[in-house]
Amino acid sequence: MEYENHTSSSDFILLGLFSSSQTSLIFLSFIVIIFIITIAENTMMIILIHRESRLHTPMYFLLSHLSFMDILHTSNIVPKMITDFLSGSKTISFAACGFQIFLSLTLLGGECLLLAAMSYDRYVAICHPLRYPMLVNDYGSVLMAGGSWFIGIINSIVHTAYTLHFPFCGSRAIDHFFCEVPAMLVLSCVDTTRYERGVYVSGIIFLLIPFSLIFASYVQILHTVLQMKSKEARKKSFSTCFFHMIVVIMYYGPFIFTYMRPKKYHTPGQDKSLAIFYTILTPTFNPIIYSIRNKDVLEAMKNILRIYMFVYFHTKYLEDICYSNLQKAFISSGVQRWIFLKP
Repeated sequence: MEYENHTSSSDFILLGLFSSSQTSLIFLSFIVIIFIITIAENTMMIILIHRESRLHTPMYFLLSHLSFMDILHTSNIVPKMITDFLSGSKTISFAACGFQIFLSLTLLGGECLLLAAMSYDRYVAICHPLRYPMLVNDYGSVLMAGGSWFIGIINSIVHTAYTLHFPFCGSRAIDHFFCEVPAMLVLSCVDTTRYERGVYVSGIIFLLIPFSLIFASYVQILHTVLQMKSKEARKKSFSTCFFHMIVVIMYYGPFIFTYMRPKKYHTPGQDKSLAIFYTILTPTFNPIIYSIRNKDVLEAMKNILRIYMFVYFHTKYLEDICYSNLQKAFISSGVQRWIFLKP
């Protein structure tokens, strides 16, 4: 390949998502807009949850961790994709590739467990509201969030070390837009069948089990909702559950399809298309579906907006008064000087 002459023996080449064409530039612009929106809305959610006392609950504590994971995940992948396209340099060092794999697996695995914890929170809140303070308290939410991070990190260390220890004696061109385990295994010149079984086991632990728990919890929630007397409450709950499950399927579906298939069934185009869902699109939808549609979050946003508007107009008012007083002082000073100098 033309890039191989410009790289060291340990560097990899990311072929990317787009080719260098006018159409690709349009798609890249779309990715940039999504990236900015993702960072802005997730940052806003973290600030709202931190500042508003009404949002200091286990559910929103878990949501703040979800937003932080989404910020890190998109920041780990999209900026590199953008700079590679604009600069034309598609190389990535061995260390940078390893870090990208580690952070990506940490966040993907941690988010899988965190989404399951959030579904448990909703299940207890709706199906067992009287027991909610006992089953899901501050200590429990810290334990669930911390456990998601810790288990995700341990799993990521193991898979990153195993993936990078394989010899890559052929082409070092990764047909993907970031360093991902399935795309790396294709480059290995040794048999990776045994390791793929380990990936499959991790897929059961981090993907199938959490997804099954989430699905079961929402079935129970819907069963409880059907017994509600209020038609409005049923409609609202159905809407919430429906959108939650759409986002969960968008995240887990492509993720399961990518990581739980044997290497020989992978195709670069398919893997890249599927990765867009759990690396770029889902982090954008999470704040909208889980938070911004929520009445408490909307009220918190209105309160913050009122405070900023009050501070802005109050500051503007004080500036106008100070400016007016200064003008009067200068005019008065000028009149006195004119009277003093008049013959």
